Amino acid sequence: MSRTISRLRRRVLLGAVCVLAVSPVVPHATAVAAADDWPSQPMNFVVGFGVGGSADRFSRLLAQYLGEELGKPVVVVNRPGAGGQLAATYVLAQGDDGHTVLSTSISPYLANSIVHTNASFTLDDFAFVNGQWSDYDLIAVNKDRPFKTLPELLESIKANPGKYSVSVVPSSAGQVTTYLLLEAAGIPAKNLNVVTYESGGQARSAVAGGQVDFTILAAEGSEGIRDRVRPLAIVRDKPLEGWDDVPPVNEALKPMGIQIPLLDGSIRGVATSAKFRQKYPERFNKLVEAYERTLKNEKFLEQLKSMKMGADWLGPEKTTEVMKSNFEIISKYRDVMK
Repeated sequence: MSRTISRLRRRVLLGAVCVLAVSPVVPHATAVAAADDWPSQPMNFVVGFGVGGSADRFSRLLAQYLGEELGKPVVVVNRPGAGGQLAATYVLAQGDDGHTVLSTSISPYLANSIVHTNASFTLDDFAFVNGQWSDYDLIAVNKDRPFKTLPELLESIKANPGKYSVSVVPSSAGQVTTYLLLEAAGIPAKNLNVVTYESGGQARSAVAGGQVDFTILAAEGSEGIRDRVRPLAIVRDKPLEGWDDVPPVNEALKPMGIQIPLLDGSIRGVATSAKFRQKYPERFNKLVEAYERTLKNEKFLEQLKSMKMGADWLGPEKTTEVMKSNFEIISKYRDVMK
């Protein structure tokens, strides 16, 4: 009997040793499984602007290819309003499982929402995955308007209060640049009718159709209205490929002896909630890696090129750095939009 008990004890001790030997790898195995099982359902790309605009077109094309990499469909949901603020707020309210992410024009809209409209979020509430498509704003008048240069337009706005109008997207770089131009030229903000549209497509249609006199919007998205507008300047420090005959804005302003700070145009990209990255780092990394692979897909790259969309891979850290830099500029010049 004592031999039986002794053998039993040895078995118990051996079992305990085996449990201790394998238990340290269980959390890692669980983490890997969590990443492998995610996404467990279709994902939502939430766009802060209407159908047909650059953010919408960017998101729909990316969703198609990223969904293939992740093994689940990615559905685009448009939630326009308040310059992208409604979409950002919606994403943060959907929980932290990573199935609902922000895919939109992330800059300067998030920063403007925080600085100018008292958004309930901060930049730190988001984990930026990538800023894929950046561009520069074009200042262009309807082709039937008489203005040939930017100084001519500004001088006429100054001399004719309330006569002229501009189309912009709320909280966009174009809206900020509008007020920077007025301030630099000594023009009261009330002199110009600033008409806002929830998508770049709508704002472009307004100037192309003559509903407004001019617009300040992304140049890369304006190819479709090229024959119906007259470009006056590019908001950049050097000429832009494709618009080579259009002067940089501060060069165009030289006859007036003024210049304005240059704010980057829209950056379309993807962001999750910061809590998702903190709670599920393995899932966040899976999303990052899938996105990076997507941007190496030759078919995807060909479609981006044909649609004149950017294909940059900045990654989480560089995208966060750019977002914070633009936020600092917008904060510094916050008073021009009052």
